[in-house]
Amino acid sequence: MARTTTSLNPTQVEKAKPKDKEYSLADGRGLLLRIKPNGVKKWVFNYPKPFTKKRSNLTVGTYPDISLARARELREEYRALLAQDIDPHEHREETHQKKSEAINTTFELVARQWMEIHSTKVSAGTLANITRYFEKDVFPLVGKLPIEQLTAPKAIKVINKIVGRNSHEIARKVARRMNSVMTFAVNAGIVHHNPLAGIRELIPATRVKHQPSLPPEQLPRLMKAIRFSSAKIATRCLIEFQLHTMVRPGEAAEAEWSEIDEEKGVWTIPAKRMKMERDHIVPLTPQVLDILETMKPLSAHRKFVFPSNIDPKRPANRQTANKALRDMGFTGQQTAHGLRSLASTTLNEQAFDHDVIEAALAHVDDNEVRSAYNRAQYLERRKVMMGWWSTHIENALAGKESESTSNVLNIKAS
Repeated sequence: MARTTTSLNPTQVEKAKPKDKEYSLADGRGLLLRIKPNGVKKWVFNYPKPFTKKRSNLTVGTYPDISLARARELREEYRALLAQDIDPHEHREETHQKKSEAINTTFELVARQWMEIHSTKVSAGTLANITRYFEKDVFPLVGKLPIEQLTAPKAIKVINKIVGRNSHEIARKVARRMNSVMTFAVNAGIVHHNPLAGIRELIPATRVKHQPSLPPEQLPRLMKAIRFSSAKIATRCLIEFQLHTMVRPGEAAEAEWSEIDEEKGVWTIPAKRMKMERDHIVPLTPQVLDILETMKPLSAHRKFVFPSNIDPKRPANRQTANKALRDMGFTGQQTAHGLRSLASTTLNEQAFDHDVIEAALAHVDDNEVRSAYNRAQYLERRKVMMGWWSTHIENALAGKESESTSNVLNIKAS
């Protein structure tokens, strides 16, 4: 016949006196009150371990810190774990370890881990900028915070501090990087969700300051100024190369021969050199290939297509084209970056597909699925569009009218 244990009552627990030797009072279902000779009273849960059924004791807590009612609640929680073949002692240790790791795993620690991994995907300059932004604005406010305690309101305080300096673009970059760190933390199993996913939406919109750019009808003037300027041949080629390919000044200035496949007629700019950190394929028109032929005697034996005048082992300065344009008399009228606007305006006026133009400019699409589709599907259409653009530039120099785009716009239906 099973032994019946009478449950304890609060008075028994309170009045229990110490004896010469330690003894226990049973409350039933594995809960014991252990009274030591020094008067200390401890709750103990005695249970059979899962699978082995070996008896084990788990200290629940000290009375009166843990009341009889609370001790019984904990006993039932432990019994519920045992019903699932989970050892309550091991479960408690794992829980404590996770909490300890969470407290010691700060946002700065995870951010630096993310930077280390990210360093292989971006240029040294980009990584230096990220590190500088974080050390200046992020770490002082939330760096020592356990990462699981970082919330959107706390991150927004960081962003608002940057916005307060009227540095909206930096604020957007920092918000994007903080979001990336949290996504990394989720994927690494450090946190369960990313609370910063939408914080960029809270940054106030600002009027974009566009780079000066000539109207499309002044392209002939620009081309003649470039062709007949006193700038070095490499500098003139650099400007025309950027104009034809529609890339950013830095992407053109730092072009490497190893990135160019003349046989396939494409230039693949690696993600680490791109603003949006993904590979960008540029179709090379016959006019661009002619520019490269002009550069071969000057730099084909070197790493960079447009080497620096000071140190040929390094690329041309990103400001080389801007300085040359100023020397040609285009101060306040045309910048190197503005060449992209000139191309975009012209192509939009000629009714080319806006999405194809955006793809050629390597502008980011926040919709990742659509973005991947666009990169795959638009390349052939970009080849046709950029072929028209290069011919248009060539005609502008020769004083000829470009043919109608009606013959090429049928690619929109393909």
